[in-house]
Amino acid sequence: MVNVVVTGSTRGIGHAIANELLACGCQVMISGRIQQIVVGAVTKLAARHGAERCAGTQCDVSDPVQVQALWDAAKTRFGQVDVWINNAGIGNRLAPLWELSPTELKAVIDTNVLGTLYGARVALRGMIEQGSGAIYNLEGLGSDGRVIQGLVPYGSSKAQIHYLTSGLMREARRTKIIIGAIQPGMVWTDMISKQYEGKPEELQKVKKIFNLICNRVDDVAPWIVGKILANRRRCVRFNYMPTYKLLWRFLSVPFTKRAVIE
Repeated sequence: MVNVVVTGSTRGIGHAIANELLACGCQVMISGRIQQIVVGAVTKLAARHGAERCAGTQCDVSDPVQVQALWDAAKTRFGQVDVWINNAGIGNRLAPLWELSPTELKAVIDTNVLGTLYGARVALRGMIEQGSGAIYNLEGLGSDGRVIQGLVPYGSSKAQIHYLTSGLMREARRTKIIIGAIQPGMVWTDMISKQYEGKPEELQKVKKIFNLICNRVDDVAPWIVGKILANRRRCVRFNYMPTYKLLWRFLSVPFTKRAVIE
C-alpha cells in the first residue's frame, strides 16, 4: 500500500488528487491551514473511502515547524511516507504588480515558494533516512515561460518552483529518491473562479477562451495519480497540456464544443 502526503489538499486540485489516491487504494494524509476545514475534508473522504486509510492535520506550509509536524504525523500514522506531493499554493488578486500590497506578495511567495522548499527539504531528509520515496512538485503558469498580465507574483512563484525541481533532480541524483514535476495546465478551480466573483461581465469576456484551454479537475486528478503511481523514473516531468494538445484544441474548435464553465 502506497502512503502519500498531499499538501494543500482540503479543496481544489489537491483534494481531487487525495480523493483519487484513496480510490486507488493508497493511504493519504491531507493538510490545510485551518483545522476545522481539514476535519471536514477528512470526514467527507472517510465517508467515501473508509476512515482507516485517510487522515489529516493542520499545516501552514509557510511554517517549517508545521511542515515537519506534517511529516511526523504521516510517519506515525502510516509507518513511512512513500510519496510527498507539494501541491499547496495560492494565487494573487488579478491586478498589475503596483496595485498589489506587500502583504499580498509575501503571501504568494511564502506559500508557493517557501512552502515547496520546506516540503521538499523535510521530505528529502525523511526519505533519505528511510531509503526510498518520491517527491512531486506542482508547477503551473510561469513554469513554462508564459506571461499573463495581472498574475506576475503567481507566475514568478511557479517559475521558481520549476528551477527548484530542476535543482533537486541534480542534488538528489546520488540518492534513491524520485524527484518529479507535475504541470496540470489551467484547471478550473476556485483559485481561478474567485478572481471573477462579482464580476460577471469580465468572466463573460474570457469564458470562451477559458472553455477552450481550461481543464476539469475531475479529468486532471486521475491522470496525475496514474502517472505518479506508475512512475519509476528518478527524474521526470509530467505535462497534462503539452503544446501539441493545446494546438489541437484550437484547431478542433469548429468541430467540438467544450463547456468547462457552464
